[in-house]
Amino acid sequence: MKKERVGSNPSSIIPHPSSLPLVRGLGLREATAINMIDMVGIGPFVTMALVIDIMSGPQCIIAWVLGALLAGLDGMVWSELGAKWPEAGGSFVFLRNLYGERGLGKLFSFLFIWQTIFQAPLVIASGSLGFAEHVEYLMPLSFLGRKAVSGALVVILTIILYRRITTAGRISMIFWTVLILTIGWILFAGATHFDPHLAFTYPAGAWSLSPVFFIVLGQAMGKSVYSYLGYYNVCQLGSEIAEPEKNIPRSMFFSIGGIAVIYLGMQLSILGTLPWQSARHSDFVFSSFFEHIYGSNAADVGTVLILIIAAASLFSAMLGYSRIPYAAAKGGEFFKVFARVHPTKQFPHVSLLVLGAFAFVFSVFFDRMSDVISAILAMRILIQFIGQTVGLILWHRDRKRTESLPYRMPMFPIPAILSILIWLFVFYFTGLKFIVGATTVIAIGVVVYFVWAKIRGDWPWRTENPALVKI
Repeated sequence: MKKERVGSNPSSIIPHPSSLPLVRGLGLREATAINMIDMVGIGPFVTMALVIDIMSGPQCIIAWVLGALLAGLDGMVWSELGAKWPEAGGSFVFLRNLYGERGLGKLFSFLFIWQTIFQAPLVIASGSLGFAEHVEYLMPLSFLGRKAVSGALVVILTIILYRRITTAGRISMIFWTVLILTIGWILFAGATHFDPHLAFTYPAGAWSLSPVFFIVLGQAMGKSVYSYLGYYNVCQLGSEIAEPEKNIPRSMFFSIGGIAVIYLGMQLSILGTLPWQSARHSDFVFSSFFEHIYGSNAADVGTVLILIIAAASLFSAMLGYSRIPYAAAKGGEFFKVFARVHPTKQFPHVSLLVLGAFAFVFSVFFDRMSDVISAILAMRILIQFIGQTVGLILWHRDRKRTESLPYRMPMFPIPAILSILIWLFVFYFTGLKFIVGATTVIAIGVVVYFVWAKIRGDWPWRTENPALVKI
């Protein structure tokens, strides 16, 4: 193990920060909790009104059903990969291994890090902006006030995360408890005040399967899918999950199933309590939900709980994302400083601090959460979701590889193919400017990689290695 000396005593040595191992301190309970609090952030509390508005009626529930279906199908892909390669970094490790560590995998894993540099801080910023927007229900905020709130939240969460993974796991359980109690209150209130006439009275032509129907469904799915994102967070923490071959798949399916039930219940609670015509235009639809049923004081309490959930989601997301640059640096594919592990707390502290800094800048640069949701989706779909699913299908061509898989998806490759088709559907309806933006970022990343590889003498310029390993 690499060592470095401390002080003047030659015998006083400690391990070099880049050689310290991460601790497998997260069990099934903590892994599931981290996934769930990542998935249920501020997202559904904002997007449920947007989905109603896009689809113009209670038929919007289908967008949540299809979002759950996509998460389940894609979750099978992540489960195979996470159980096979339970390491820090998630998709970075998967893409490298699927496409070849000495060949095309270098390009794909680099492109994943490249887009993560942009989209990870965007994810954190979108949550912090949504947090600031909901604070406005409790008190009026100026433009600068919103920036101060969103930026301060990122700083506070970075400080909270600056500790051992076992402590972070215990904090996640506290957040998870608040999440379950809040959702339970929403579902109880919705069930006890449910009006079927409101929830199941559809406008004329609501179920007409015309081209317009599929256009608005695609747009609505973009919002619902955003709210499901996070079911794979446990894969990014693979090196810190105990018994990963069992706990990674189980935690994903438990969290996807649980959140699907929660989202459907939440959407029905809104549709069965508030007229959809008014709910579609509400900036604080769940605060209005509580106010309609219990009054303004309860609405304030409900809003505070929503803010705690939003902070919890960002806590979980930052925890997972901070491990990606660490994994890349550990593999020699990113700046070495990101591979440093805190000498006593044993977590990648440099990666966490840099992520927090970029997220802080983005949170004060952008103004509204809705501005970044489509950008996040478009940027991630091609390389991360579709790229690794295609890679898994190709990797399966060698039957010897699949014999020892800890988890195998049922009916392979049907779930993987369906996942690709649905992701393409969602990608198309993110909008032309976001498609152009995402493909431009990827194209620039390809150029940057080849220049960087030329300087380093790496693939494909390294002639002593084969240009592409067999996949």
